[in-house]
Parts: sequence; structure tokens; C-alpha cells
Amino acid sequence: MFSRKRGGPRHVRPDDAPQSSALAQSMGDLPPAPEFGPWDSAQAPGDVQLLDLGSLRIPALEGIEVRVQANPDGGVEQIVLVHENSALQLGVFAAPRSEGIWDEVREEIAGSMTADGAAPREFDGPYGVELAARVNTPDGPADVRFVGVDGPRWMLRALFQGQAAADRQHEGVLGECLRGVVVVRDNEARPVREALPLRLPKEMAEAAAQQDHSGHDHSGHDHSGHDHAHHDHDHDHGTNGRHAH
Repeated sequence: MFSRKRGGPRHVRPDDAPQSSALAQSMGDLPPAPEFGPWDSAQAPGDVQLLDLGSLRIPALEGIEVRVQANPDGGVEQIVLVHENSALQLGVFAAPRSEGIWDEVREEIAGSMTADGAAPREFDGPYGVELAARVNTPDGPADVRFVGVDGPRWMLRALFQGQAAADRQHEGVLGECLRGVVVVRDNEARPVREALPLRLPKEMAEAAAQQDHSGHDHSGHDHSGHDHAHHDHDHDHGTNGRHAH
């Protein structure tokens, strides 16, 4: 669930100013590489085919449908991966160098769900503390599960929906995709919680331009022979906005 935090986005904290790569390395800025992703781009394995979405790079796995939600200006706001009866929504945000922000973001998400009549529960998962609930939607009650990963100057927030939310055993290729996500944090000093920039992959951008030019619907697009991508302008996949909440 996304919204602008009360009072607007936070100011850039002093320790959020970018460092040179040499200085960061000499100061030990990066933590030890994790056993699995999401990876920071400085530590990611280089032998995986990835779909370049700007600050997020997604493994090109067979059977996953990639849906991109764009605003009216064409800017990408949300990435949603769909497989069978499950979905995984991804967002990535600026964070301070000195501390993670998932704990406070998770607390606010839980508060919002409680205010909406849901009963969120926390539990330990592979990435730390996760948050799950059964929420009311226009289509009826639905299971959701939030996963947060704090990285070097970024936080990735993943939202599982459908069967994968109710039972981790049903994550399947969506869980595999999350473990292979790469975050590319630029060197810009950004307000904490500001969404990092995303963009359409080249193939999708060309398809969208062709659609706008011709006036015909060509939303389905094939990547690497198996990944179908959709460019959605108006459909809401559950959470929205440009700042983490």
C-alpha cells in the first residue's frame, strides 16, 4: 500500500549523499553478499538473463507474465509478475545508508490494513519479518503477503497475492524470480522512501509507441519467446503511488 507520508516526503538525510565507488569500497559500504537475492547490482551474479526495467532487473523466467502499470504521462509506477493463480508486485525505494526502513514501513502497512478492518499478522520468513492478512477487495476476500528487503540505500517491497500469499509453498517461479531480482541504485541523493525510477523495457516501449501511433491494442508482447508483458495505464493491482507506505 502506497501513499505520500503525512507532511510529504522526508528530506534527504546527510548520510544519503552518494559516495564514489572507490570510497564506498574502501569504507566497506556494502554488506556481505547474501546467499540469494534480491541483489544489489554491485553483488549480483552475472550469468542470468534479466529484463531491464531501470532500477529493477527481473529474471526472464518461463511462464511469468510481466505487467507494467504506467501513469498517464507514460512513467512506470508498478511492476506486477503473474503466474497461474498468483501475482507478485514489486516496488523499490530510496533508503538511508545507515539503517533499513522495512520495519517502519511494515508497521504503517499493518496500521492501514487494521484501519480497513483486516487482521494483519507478522511472522518470520526467509527475508526476515513478513506481514500477511486477508483483505476485502471488490472481488471478495483475498490473501496478501508483504515481504521487505533492506539493501544498500534501497528497500524493495514485494507483495504476493493469490495462492502464493496464502501458502509460501505455492510461490513457485514467482519466488524464484524474487530471489533473482537485481536492484540498480543510482548515485542520486533522494528523499528516503522516494520510488526509484523505473522504465519500460525497449521492446515494450516500442510496442506502446506503436499502439499509440496506430490506435490499436497491442498490449501483449513476447519476451525471449516466453515472457508476455502488458502495459497497463489504468488498472490498479492493489497498491499504488510514488512513496513507500
